[in-house]
Amino acid sequence: MNDESQNKMGSPTPEELRQQVERTRDELGQTVEALAGKADVKTQAKEKSAAARKQAAEKTAELKEQAAEKTAAAKEQAAEKATAVKEQAAEKSAELKEQAAEKSAELKEQAVEKTAAVKEQAAAATAQIRAKTAQAAQAVKDRTPDPVQEKSVQAAAQVRESAARAGQFAVDRTPDPLLEKADRLAKAARANRTPLLAGGAVLVAFLLIRRGRGRSK
Repeated sequence: MNDESQNKMGSPTPEELRQQVERTRDELGQTVEALAGKADVKTQAKEKSAAARKQAAEKTAELKEQAAEKTAAAKEQAAEKATAVKEQAAEKSAELKEQAAEKSAELKEQAVEKTAAVKEQAAAATAQIRAKTAQAAQAVKDRTPDPVQEKSVQAAAQVRESAARAGQFAVDRTPDPLLEKADRLAKAARANRTPLLAGGAVLVAFLLIRRGRGRSK
């Protein structure tokens, strides 16, 4: 059998085999290129994903750092503001205390001055009253006869005795609170005892003189 008989029976010729091989080679080349392209796309996708994750991590770290810096700055500003407010409050409090102390000292000084002035005026008035009372008593004594003076002394003694009895009677019947109040009033009266006694003596002498003159008529 020769080549022609084989061709007639359907066997491929060498040229046909060569063409089939070339077609198969082309198909394999395209398949390899397609597979290589797919592998390259996956690699690129992985690289892009890794780059994106890296960028996201860097951005997150940067944002965290910025947030920490802002928080620290805000805390520092708040601390400085609080310190300034405390210092201002302390200065204001010290200023108010100083003003209050100065005002208190001024008021005390004025009160002392007024008290001294009142005491001085009271002492002068008391001295004048005593002097006038002494003058009046002396004048009455000079004008009063001896018998009348003796009667005045006796009358004064009787008045004191009657007052003592009346006082004891009042004490026996007076409640304790009223006694305490009366004691305070008595102490206050004893401070001006001399003018009152002199005035009482003058009054008693005057009454006795009038009484003596009435009898002489």
